[in-house]
Amino acid sequence: METQCQRVKLNDGHFIPILGFGTYTPEEVPKSEALEVTRFAIEVGFRHIDSAHAYRNEEQVGQAIRSKIADGTVKREDIFYTSKLWSTSLQPELVQSALEKSLKSLQLDYVDLYLIHTPVPLKPGEEILPTGEDGKLILDSVDLRHTWEALEKCKDAGLTKSIGVSNFNHKQLEKILNKPGLKYKPVCNQVECHPYLNQSKLLEFCKSHDIVLVAYGALGAQRSSKWVNPNYPILLEDPVLCAIAKKHKQTPALVALRYQIQRGVVVLAKSYNKKRIRENIQVFDFELTPEDMETIDGINRNMRYYEFLPKITS
Repeated sequence: METQCQRVKLNDGHFIPILGFGTYTPEEVPKSEALEVTRFAIEVGFRHIDSAHAYRNEEQVGQAIRSKIADGTVKREDIFYTSKLWSTSLQPELVQSALEKSLKSLQLDYVDLYLIHTPVPLKPGEEILPTGEDGKLILDSVDLRHTWEALEKCKDAGLTKSIGVSNFNHKQLEKILNKPGLKYKPVCNQVECHPYLNQSKLLEFCKSHDIVLVAYGALGAQRSSKWVNPNYPILLEDPVLCAIAKKHKQTPALVALRYQIQRGVVVLAKSYNKKRIRENIQVFDFELTPEDMETIDGINRNMRYYEFLPKITS
């Protein structure tokens, strides 16, 4: 089954498949696996592929996409590909060259969606996480409204079809939305979102501005990730999710994904396990009841698995 029949319209008129394949992995996973699993994900029906410069796998992900175009499985326009502008390239004059660098790695002519990966600017340079002698991250100072103008230019140049943000809170979003001379609104805000962090207020805010919420970490988090607190409870072992899964004869992972889809949230399913990748596409084969949805709303505990950059409150 192909998932593109279930798509969400973005505020610029383009459509995004509601289920996406997330390609991030911890550093210890060989990059060659990104090629293998992305190719497999496309074979089983995923049409929305999410990556980023900071994942350091765009070469492999691009190769997977191009190989499935070459063998006739898909056309380029069937694939919705997202890349992200990393924090070291938020200075306006660095934006277009950062996107062009991603396109060169991917060997694609355009991306479908380009996001500001995080609102925290870091010192420009080749390092993903520039640190000082004290081991602390070296921050930069950038007005994100100017970064946004540079993204608008990338859209006008045809390098990306749509532009959006990631890891923004509502105040940071408002800063862009209220910018004088705004040409394009962000089409989406990609944030950590799952039943333990359901982002209901941010979702409401985004919906009121016709901005789609995209959920990463939708299945909780891999324990091996250095960003994750290992003492946190494992989402997919939650008794409430497990009971609902049992009732529907589904897995807790599918219940967590289905929950987002029924809230109108675009959801990224990240797995490097072929059995689970195949399983995740079955999210369209069942429906949760309104009671199920309410019950899952009730397990929210505003708990973040991913804490990878310093918070900025402005």
